[in-house]
Amino acid sequence: MKVAFATDNGINFMDRHFGDALHYRIYEINEDNFELIDSIENNTEEEKRHADPKKAKNITNLLKEKDVQVAVSKIFGPNIKRIKSKFVCILTKEKTIEEAIISIQKNISLIQKEWELGEERNYLRI
Repeated sequence: MKVAFATDNGINFMDRHFGDALHYRIYEINEDNFELIDSIENNTEEEKRHADPKKAKNITNLLKEKDVQVAVSKIFGPNIKRIKSKFVCILTKEKTIEEAIISIQKNISLIQKEWELGEERNYLRI
């Protein structure tokens, strides 16, 4: 499963919305292993208005180019309703990406089931 983590420094989550991250660290994760496969800069335009649908579309396109299935952040904004049909959105309570990876590995079957729901999926709190 390819998972994008919203971060500014590559280690910690930031205290802003998923779409406001400076970078997305993309990992391939399964029950037993994980591997960093890419780190991409969030080069999408700033929102013209709060919950801008254009920003949601640009973030979605950026991550879909990398075949991301799961989006992880401490905070999502109102655009979660637009992107959850494309990704399993996970609200994490963890502070670091490393801690969140462990939580994802423990819950991989739950995440997979949510992914399989397609556009009807909801977000998860892990």
